[in-house]
Amino acid sequence: MTLLAADIVERFYTFLWPMLRISALLLAAPLFSLDALTLRIRIMLALVVTFFVYPLIEWPVIDPISANGLLQIVNQLFIGAMMGLMLQIAVAAIVVAGQTIAASMGLSMASMVDPNIGNVPVISQFLVILGTLIFLGFGGHVIMISMIVDSFRTVPIGQFILGQAAFGKVVAWSGMMFLGGVLLALPVMVSLLFINIGLGIVTRAAPTLNIFSVGFPASIAAGFIVLILSLESIGGRIQWLWMQAFSHAKDLVGLVN
Repeated sequence: MTLLAADIVERFYTFLWPMLRISALLLAAPLFSLDALTLRIRIMLALVVTFFVYPLIEWPVIDPISANGLLQIVNQLFIGAMMGLMLQIAVAAIVVAGQTIAASMGLSMASMVDPNIGNVPVISQFLVILGTLIFLGFGGHVIMISMIVDSFRTVPIGQFILGQAAFGKVVAWSGMMFLGGVLLALPVMVSLLFINIGLGIVTRAAPTLNIFSVGFPASIAAGFIVLILSLESIGGRIQWLWMQAFSHAKDLVGLVN
């Protein structure tokens, strides 16, 4: 009975470490971090993934209540959360693009409550849904799970990546939040710029014309037309943004791209 209890404790100590990293990733990663997935669902997903990963690797036995164990808990949570954060930057870029397009069209006041992000314009909500479908379409969820599994070989339990290099990679990649947003919104922004220039010329030519009654409907209609015509290129850029996010997340844990 004593041997059985000791074996259970040892298995628990080894099962804990992959569980922590996988749980942190599911807590921070796109799609899995949605409020629609309740805490129970996330725990079950983490348990299922850990159950299948557990037999693949030899896990060290570290007492979680020791000083080294507490440090390892923080380390595993950091690795999983940072990998999820690298992917969330792609979502933030999509939201920034939607906000930029909405501001150019005059739809900044038309907002919806996103349970994952908060109050965002309807264009951002549409682009986030489009980005999520693209993420699922090319198998992003499968790539993410395979990435976390491979990370246990490149960054095994006991190895630390906390340091200036890791934080530098996260900060450098976070600039894509704005660059990616501009790249996604560029077709609509440029088109609406020329339309606004044309409206300005019309206002100068006909000062009595009420620009507010003509300009806002024209900007909204033209913005939707350009957005519909640009969906194919926007979808391709969103997929490129996802692949870049996976590439940087893999680089964070030392996976070869």
